[in-house]
Amino acid sequence: MQTKPKIELIDVYKSFGPKKVLQGVSLKLMPGESLVVVGGSGSGKSVLIKTIIGLMRADKGKILIDGEDTNNLSTKRRNHIMHKFGYLFQGGALFDSLPIWENVAFGLIYAEGMDRKNARQIAIQKIMQVGMGAEVADLFPAELSGGMQKRIALARAIAVNPEIIFFDEPTTGLDPIMSDVINNLIIKCSKELKATTISITHDMHSAAKIADKMIMLYEGRFIWAGSPSEMYNSGNAHVDQFVNGRAEGPIAIKLQDH
Repeated sequence: MQTKPKIELIDVYKSFGPKKVLQGVSLKLMPGESLVVVGGSGSGKSVLIKTIIGLMRADKGKILIDGEDTNNLSTKRRNHIMHKFGYLFQGGALFDSLPIWENVAFGLIYAEGMDRKNARQIAIQKIMQVGMGAEVADLFPAELSGGMQKRIALARAIAVNPEIIFFDEPTTGLDPIMSDVINNLIIKCSKELKATTISITHDMHSAAKIADKMIMLYEGRFIWAGSPSEMYNSGNAHVDQFVNGRAEGPIAIKLQDH
């Protein structure tokens, strides 16, 4: 049984000029665990994920994937680690000009060099895995509803059988019923792959459903960590204000980003 963390952050900092986005964040996530990071807009959630993936480089600190420090890796080693990741982008981010199957198979074809015939077969399997029929494979994204597009985006995220999946606001823009469908699919697909997952969301219902553990990010620091059941009785005024959606509290409402 693997005992070392799948993902470990040690005192990670990230700034953009004078704006300090991450200020010494540390975490350990074990294989198969599901972490949800919550926090207000501009709190650094997306930067956190992009830094873990390597799309952004931390100014300071260590990011370890399966115990391997991802700083200063060779291109070959970085590509090897990138193949462990799947990513469900906010809004889906499907390619309008590609048919659905090619959207799903994008990583298989262009990152792994798989031939198109085999990639299409796997894409159709993944489309069916997220509860849709093979007949949508040759449609284009514009022909699908928002909820269906989100399912296809999930199929693309799991197409390469990733060990780690990132979910960026997976239910944004969806009605409550479709949000619950997506939540259930996230849980189902993650368990089938035995994947370690990190999600960022403003949706407290989604967070409580998909998380094993939750962390709140505020002004670049983790100010609370616990289980979903503990979040509504956290004893933390910032967490209490956020999860209950109150305008009044220690979290100042920013009318304008500077």
